[in-house]
Amino acid sequence: MSFVIASDAEILPVAIAKSAERVRMRFLEFFTARIGNQNTRRSYLKAASEFLSWCDARGARSLDTITPIHVAGWVEEMTLMHSAPTVKQRLAAVRHLFDWLVTGQAMASNPAHSVRGPKHSRKRGKTPALSAEEARQILDSISTETLIGKRDRALIGLMTYTFARIGAATSMEVRDVFSQNRRLWVRLHEKGGKQVDLPCHHSLEAFLDDFIEAAGLQGTPRAPLFQTIRRGTDKFSGNPLPQANAYAMIQRRAVAAGISTAVCNHTFRATGITAYLKNGGTLEKAANIANHSSTRTTQLYDRRSDDVSLDEIERILI
Repeated sequence: MSFVIASDAEILPVAIAKSAERVRMRFLEFFTARIGNQNTRRSYLKAASEFLSWCDARGARSLDTITPIHVAGWVEEMTLMHSAPTVKQRLAAVRHLFDWLVTGQAMASNPAHSVRGPKHSRKRGKTPALSAEEARQILDSISTETLIGKRDRALIGLMTYTFARIGAATSMEVRDVFSQNRRLWVRLHEKGGKQVDLPCHHSLEAFLDDFIEAAGLQGTPRAPLFQTIRRGTDKFSGNPLPQANAYAMIQRRAVAAGISTAVCNHTFRATGITAYLKNGGTLEKAANIANHSSTRTTQLYDRRSDDVSLDEIERILI
């Protein structure tokens, strides 16, 4: 990608770097003041940089030369390499950026406004989910003779029993596990700055108590709850566990437990939601626990229909 160094600390796409100072500042403000979530900021910046570099390679090296034709061509090219949801997400990032620039009078109009993304409709999410038996198999297979084992069991248990996103789980501090009404509770800091307080399932309560006591974290309330381990030791480093490390851990634990189902960080969120609904839970309550603004999002994690589909397929007796 083609970039120009704007300062010692900033690397900007050419179309932005060649613009006036107020335009450059408006661009940077979009990714700092406008977007608070780090994951959203990272994905939006990637999409905007890729689009502006794509335009730069095709002769549109300034904002006022970018037209809806450029946006449509970029979208069409992306559909050949990426899924429809990915294309729609990247188009949305560029559209929101240009809206921000237009309202700040850095652009005359939004060239992405009239461009439509690919059609996409899904009633069932792509996140792989485990059966309750498979989830229990993973948890039971984790050896708790080591501190790492206790940490991993507590993290997987947290995501399963609270439907927590991996980002909310790995950003927890020790003080986010607390006692209330003679029960252990957890505090999750979810997307959009939302705070969710939930009582612990009795199994999760046992996992967390065992882990925190073994790790000696009771006296460090501001320390990360889930930390990396110092290389060559069995002691915590004081640094929070990155999401990539959590993903690698989950892969190892699934393989060790003999689970053939593909798993990811969100798998246990879908597994917990499905188990809850199968046992009489309501979709509205599940959405509330999962911090979903709409039950339509929660339905994407509901895998109860998989059992129905399998039962029907088995009726094909040949």
